[in-house]
Amino acid sequence: MTDWIDIAALEDVPQRGARVVKTRFGCLAVFRTAEDEVYAIENSCPHKKGPLAEGIVHGKFVTCPLHNWVISLETGLVQGADEGEVITCPARVEDGRILLDSTFLTERAVA
Repeated sequence: MTDWIDIAALEDVPQRGARVVKTRFGCLAVFRTAEDEVYAIENSCPHKKGPLAEGIVHGKFVTCPLHNWVISLETGLVQGADEGEVITCPARVEDGRILLDSTFLTERAVA
């Protein structure tokens, strides 16, 4: 059974925007798409460690603000590259609140 941690109201994250959540393992970027879907990924691009929360959200992707690497919010994989990915954390919205998987946060380190 998954335990969920309430981190914010959905409206606290702008559409096509992000907020950073600090965990004891590192920072996650929590994104909200134009369709109000929510994704949580490591906040550090695998290329040059660019802050992904400051990137441009388009569809279910974010473009790193430093060198335009495009990363899938669903899988964490870098698009158009043979290697590179970021850690993804299960996230969902319930009753207008953003929830993160607490088991993931305690079992897996974020870079």
